[in-house]
Amino acid sequence: MLGKTLVILSLLSLCCSISVLAQSKTMRVATYNIRYDNPQDTPNNWAKRLPVMANQIQYHDFDIFGTQEVLFHQLKELAEALPAYERIGIGRDDGKEKGEFAAVFYNKDKFALQQQGHFWLSETPEKPSKGWDAAIPRICTWGQFREQETGFSFYFFNVHFDHMGEQARKESVQLVLKRIKQVAGSSPVILTGDFNFSQKDENYTTLNTSGIFKDAYQLAAIRYAPRGTFNSFDAARNSDKRIDHIWLSSGFKVNRYGILTDTYGDGKFPSDHFPVVAEVEYTVKM
Repeated sequence: MLGKTLVILSLLSLCCSISVLAQSKTMRVATYNIRYDNPQDTPNNWAKRLPVMANQIQYHDFDIFGTQEVLFHQLKELAEALPAYERIGIGRDDGKEKGEFAAVFYNKDKFALQQQGHFWLSETPEKPSKGWDAAIPRICTWGQFREQETGFSFYFFNVHFDHMGEQARKESVQLVLKRIKQVAGSSPVILTGDFNFSQKDENYTTLNTSGIFKDAYQLAAIRYAPRGTFNSFDAARNSDKRIDHIWLSSGFKVNRYGILTDTYGDGKFPSDHFPVVAEVEYTVKM
């Protein structure tokens, strides 16, 4: 009888040890095309949209998020409005401050930046350039991050694919997959962005069957997606096309996925794209 008791106690002790060694954690990942500061956007000008957008991001408590269409002055102003966040990224036109940024913002109390990089979506990815049949230069920003509390490390890639070039989008998918393999290897990876293709496009299928990523929308246990992700500042626009995506490598679970259709004033939107957010779960070995 004593022997059986000792065996049971040993098994309980082992189970407790295993539970201590593995811990489930969550983070809120998002992608947000903020709409560049276009002087012609008179009813939806940046000065009006900025405080709403900053409040929206803080209220929904994004831990890390990719942005698109961010001009340098917008980058500075958004950073000032979000003091809890640091950011990485460079201007796509000159590799410095000129042109739009595909910046990544991250909660500096939760994550520490380990390394960062960028490449252009073109045949010459190491220098500012326009690729294939693209209308304008496009860039990818990436960083390796470590969770401060647990030491969990992952890579985060953020992109904005061309809106005109069909070949450019197809080639960009292949380039991004290649670079992610080179940079991240078998490490956990999150890929966000405005891909300018929907879930009905062959490029979506290529990414989703790559063996590296799955769409957070498909992985989510709970979804809130009343509309597509592009609204064109038009409340009457009705589409289910999702062109802004969050992709996750294996090892991540998605508890919740949402397309945030928040409005302000008399039904205005903070951007001509809706932000996409996912509550992502992962296991950390302690």
